[in-house]
Amino acid sequence: MATTLLSRLSNSDIFYSFRHSPTAMISAAVALILCLGAVFAPLVAPHNPFDLATLDLLDANLPPVWNAEGDARYWLGTDDQGRDMLSAILYGARISLLVGVASVLFSLVLGVSLGLISGYAGGRIDSVIMRIADVQLSFPAILIALLVDGIARGLLPRDAQDSLSLYVLIFAIGISGWVQYARTVRGATMVERNKEYVQAARLIGMRPFPILRRHILPNVMGPVLVIATIHLAVAIITEATLSFLGVGIPPTTPSLGTLIRIGNSYLFSGDWWISIFPGIALVLLALSVNLLGDWLRDALNPRLG
Repeated sequence: MATTLLSRLSNSDIFYSFRHSPTAMISAAVALILCLGAVFAPLVAPHNPFDLATLDLLDANLPPVWNAEGDARYWLGTDDQGRDMLSAILYGARISLLVGVASVLFSLVLGVSLGLISGYAGGRIDSVIMRIADVQLSFPAILIALLVDGIARGLLPRDAQDSLSLYVLIFAIGISGWVQYARTVRGATMVERNKEYVQAARLIGMRPFPILRRHILPNVMGPVLVIATIHLAVAIITEATLSFLGVGIPPTTPSLGTLIRIGNSYLFSGDWWISIFPGIALVLLALSVNLLGDWLRDALNPRLG
């Protein structure tokens, strides 16, 4: 069965489009390298930046290894706490990817659920959900995330804010991105609900939830996957922006945005590597994922075939 699946995949139009798109192949390779490095950071990182016993303040602010004052133990130099920049970037990308993927999944589940309900039920339920979506669309996603993060921090006890900051950040980014899923799924559901197979399911007495889950949902997931791929890059950038503004992950468990914020304080003193290298990693990660999303959108669009 696995062989048959691989054979069908290798002969599919999407795989053909992927093989003949240098941009997609390069983007996939870059994204795969960064993701594998982040996932297996404890195995591939030269040091553990979270192990305080291994940190030495005498090694702080060391330049990259090719600099005359560099140290061979730290290829990309160290930050203000003596942490190896390469290791910190790998661990930071791990947190950035975790926040990005979790927030996208949260947005996807919430948006798809509300879109299915809105498109299938219609009437007042559709009006209420879409008016809420219209109001949220009038504000930038970063402002929604900042508002949610601020409210959550105001409600949480001060001693629990750092330990719960990751979950608050995931919720804040996720709640700011559900609208595009809901609007896309609503439009597709309104088309699908009038087709013959849905009418036949109603005639045999099938309830709305099984109809949505078994019949309509599989037929509206194509555009959702494209949106999710592009939204992942946006979520990673949003997390970096919030962390750069100081309302994201605490410095003790830095993401890429936190590393850039820490390095920004030393940028004009000549310690450029503390900010530049995490910035390059963030750009490569977001750009590769975004280009993959653009390719997937074109590959799944029959009008561009």
